Amino acid sequence: MAKERRVRMVAKQIQRELADMLTRDPILQRAVLPEAALGADRYLSSLTTIADVELSNDLQVCKVFVSVFGDERGKKVAIEGLKAKTKYVRSQIGKRMKLRLTPEIRFIEDESMERGSRILAILDKLKEEREQQEGKDGEEDAEGSYISEEEDGDWDADEPDEEDIIYVK
Repeated sequence: MAKERRVRMVAKQIQRELADMLTRDPILQRAVLPEAALGADRYLSSLTTIADVELSNDLQVCKVFVSVFGDERGKKVAIEGLKAKTKYVRSQIGKRMKLRLTPEIRFIEDESMERGSRILAILDKLKEEREQQEGKDGEEDAEGSYISEEEDGDWDADEPDEEDIIYVK
């Protein structure tokens, strides 16, 4: 069993290495986005990111949470491509990092970013509706509560004099 601090450090390093592999390794790029081999722009089709890495306490199993932004087909292709290249990724991690045993890599689709963006969209919609509602209420209040200067009068006359103030001991 490794110490908790070491587990966190190794997990962070694995996340960095995987992110680097996604951006620079042509084999992994073709696995995630097969259209890139045909000349398609890999930045416009779908975006694949490593959201999180969880490592077991014995450093044997590594769960990699992957977020894919794009259409359903792009998500499916990216996750299947990563799962197909699991052995390649494990061997590359073993070469890049000096560990006694390279952990088993498991790719898991992470939908938390999508859920978060959907929630933000819903909150923005509610905010706009509330602002529109307040705008309508504000116009009605402004029309009903308009006071002319004659009705406003002189406010200085309402100030209490010394005689009107009662002190309590």
